[in-house]
Amino acid sequence: MNLAALLTTSAARRAGAPALRLGTRELSYHALDLASARMAALLADRGVGPGDRVGVMLPNVPEFAVAYYGILRAGAVVVPMNVLLKQREIAFYLGDSEATMLLAWHGFAEEAEAGAGAAGVGCLFVTPGELERVLVRHEPEHELREREADDTAVILYTSGTTGTPKGAELTHANLLRNAEAVVRQHAIDEATVTLGALPLFHSFGQTCSLNATIAAGGCLTLVARFDAGEVLATIARDRVSLFQGVPTMYAALLAHPGREAFDVSSLRECASGGAPMPAEVQRGFERAFGCTVLEGYGLSETSPVASSNRSDLPRKPGTIGLPIEGVEMRVVGEDNQELPSGEVGEIVIRGHNVMKGYWRRPEATAEAIDAEGWFHSGDLGHMDGEGWFTIVDRKKDLIIRGGYNVYPREVEEVLHEHPAVREAAVLGVPHPRLGEEVAAAVALADGAAAIEPDDLREWVRARVAAYKYPRLVWFVGELPKGPTGKVLKRAIAVPEGASIP
Repeated sequence: MNLAALLTTSAARRAGAPALRLGTRELSYHALDLASARMAALLADRGVGPGDRVGVMLPNVPEFAVAYYGILRAGAVVVPMNVLLKQREIAFYLGDSEATMLLAWHGFAEEAEAGAGAAGVGCLFVTPGELERVLVRHEPEHELREREADDTAVILYTSGTTGTPKGAELTHANLLRNAEAVVRQHAIDEATVTLGALPLFHSFGQTCSLNATIAAGGCLTLVARFDAGEVLATIARDRVSLFQGVPTMYAALLAHPGREAFDVSSLRECASGGAPMPAEVQRGFERAFGCTVLEGYGLSETSPVASSNRSDLPRKPGTIGLPIEGVEMRVVGEDNQELPSGEVGEIVIRGHNVMKGYWRRPEATAEAIDAEGWFHSGDLGHMDGEGWFTIVDRKKDLIIRGGYNVYPREVEEVLHEHPAVREAAVLGVPHPRLGEEVAAAVALADGAAAIEPDDLREWVRARVAAYKYPRLVWFVGELPKGPTGKVLKRAIAVPEGASIP
């Protein structure tokens, strides 16, 4: 088994068809297959062998796929890295994974070279045009190195919200079966044009956009970095049929002042993940774009897809759907026993999508995956009588105010219903008497009427129980976000001088 067979199989039947686009650039299946085969040869010439780790620090460009499949063809392990990492972080990723080399985008050469140097790792800079001249000097290695199903294909480092980032080891079987599940879920085929706006170094973009589209023989049209105007223009120009994104992307597209000027009639289906989709954003997007949004759920440790609403069944908006084929999910209490339907507990997952473990961290692996193979997600949710799951919140985001549980997502939903609100994040702040108080950071919509924090406080107060509404509300220009556009609550700071009325 080798995950790169996704590419070679499609290239055999779709040689002249476009595999990747970026603006006016286009790479056919034959060209991608050949370039990745040459990349495998280049790596072998530099001493990279089966099981060796190779860092990949590339943005959403065709060269990412060349590097990704080239490393896999050589039997090595891909270690994807955010291009915005700094020297210290790069050195950690390379050192922790014991990488043998780093493939880095030329535009981030200074930090990449410094980080690689600190880790004692060689660095190959990737520059369009120059890379082709380097690759052509190597005879293509068309034969895929055989790997076992449970051999590691990719090490994805988690965000490190609780200490040092951990590398989730995803196997060839994990990623292959997850990509196949996404193909079935969205009926991706050779006519599908998928928009690649999600970072390819992240599990969502890597599995659901890149691997699933290549497996089906479709075309992935890339956006180097998310910009609502550029995304709308790309959808119109390339007749995109499948869009995958996180909720903040949907909100940005919906709020774009010139969106009605773009022809988005080609959109057939959309997928949302990475964070709960506010119901108001989902309804507004579907009305404006005439397209169904299917919400799903997963984590880096689950390759990433664990469950989803389905195109072949009636949706249940607000839920994360049913587990994908071959995957089990349940809700458990503090004693690890399954809870009845409707009760809130931790969502646990078992199946072919669960990672092998955390790279060289047996204690962390044992803490995350129990003796029966259940991965403990850290997400709170419940299941209805028909087996559909709903996320309530992250376990670590739960606010306990005076002994009462407050789920931030519920309050965020109410804030999103206010016409002046573009984005909102609800979090707990320390309180001397109650333990925690409910607080909200809010970004207002462009052109919103003059509004005060008191107005939003009263808006929520009228719609939720008295212990849930945010006593502390402040406005921000933008909420801090991670590489996929997911809101980073840990990066939100209460402004100086802000006080609870």
